[in-house]
Amino acid sequence: MMFVGATLPTPLYPLYRQRFGFGEITLTLVYSIYVLGNLCALFFFARLSDQIGRKATAWPAVVIGAASTVAFGLASGTAWLFVARALSGFATGLASSTLTAWIAELQPEGRSRAGAVTATVANFLGLAIGPLIGSLPAQFGVQPLRLPFVVYLVTLAAMGIALSYVPETVERRTRDFSELSMRPRFGVPKERLAAFVSPAVTAFVTFALIGFYAALIPSLLADALKDPRPLVSGAVLFLLFAVAAIAVVATRAMASRTAMLVSLALYPPAVALLILSEHAHRHSLLLAASALAGIATSLGYRGSLALVNRIAPQERRGEVVSTYLIVMFCGNSLPVIGIGLLSARTGASIAHVAFAALIAALAVIGLAVGWKYAPRDPATESIE
Repeated sequence: MMFVGATLPTPLYPLYRQRFGFGEITLTLVYSIYVLGNLCALFFFARLSDQIGRKATAWPAVVIGAASTVAFGLASGTAWLFVARALSGFATGLASSTLTAWIAELQPEGRSRAGAVTATVANFLGLAIGPLIGSLPAQFGVQPLRLPFVVYLVTLAAMGIALSYVPETVERRTRDFSELSMRPRFGVPKERLAAFVSPAVTAFVTFALIGFYAALIPSLLADALKDPRPLVSGAVLFLLFAVAAIAVVATRAMASRTAMLVSLALYPPAVALLILSEHAHRHSLLLAASALAGIATSLGYRGSLALVNRIAPQERRGEVVSTYLIVMFCGNSLPVIGIGLLSARTGASIAHVAFAALIAALAVIGLAVGWKYAPRDPATESIE
């Protein structure tokens, strides 16, 4: 439910643009400020729940998510959207690290991978449900910029209450806040750098494509396919993330290295179909591209994260994973901002082609490097 807030506003962006009168560049910046909130939460508070407990961290995340929802619901200008998106990013970043660890700790002994699958599926389902909540009132003209956020606010309140009944899993909790450690740590050991490149490239490409869909699909549908219906853009996003959630479960027996390499091989045809749908004005091609992208993002996220955890030395795992997250969130924001800037100069169509070329080139590079340097999964690794 925390991830619902990340994509709930996506079908509403055209309505905000019409009401507040901003352009493509501002739209991409509004989307990307979410990433800044994510980074602040993950860099400075990622270890907070390990120190003060899962509940003590999850509840503030829910409250901040509620504040973001209220800001969206009361938005009377573009500045409100920046504040709302930043708060949403912070809340999601704080919740994701806390709740993922909590889910893993609540699993029976020896079922750690089941916890990882559960958390990943939950993330993708939340991203899939968000656009539907946002698009339905907009499609039928029922308070489109108010009702979705009222519904989500009620859901967050119910979830906050439900968390009271979940067992706390951190037994030794810090009571003195002066003892808390929030210093971010980054870096990759030189001897592991070659093995790190391919997972990092995969993370960048994966979240760049997610960023494109979450920020720009409504514009692509309205401008190129002449279909401004909010429900259609919501359905496209739902398809992408629902397929990703299903793929997590369907491919859970696939080795992490294989999953990552397969995802990299799928990205060039996925973005080719995406661009072809724009130029051919075909909904069917867009749906095919979205389904293929869903499979690729699922395999890419799961495979690259598992490989990063494997190549990181135990004593420096936090640093390596934090570096991976930096690359991941740069992928989620920088290409989207680049599309906005390039669109202002050359038009959206050329900017989208440039984006697709970048994704395809990075995928090929990541595949070549990963084929040589990505470590193979241990033969003894079991599937839960």
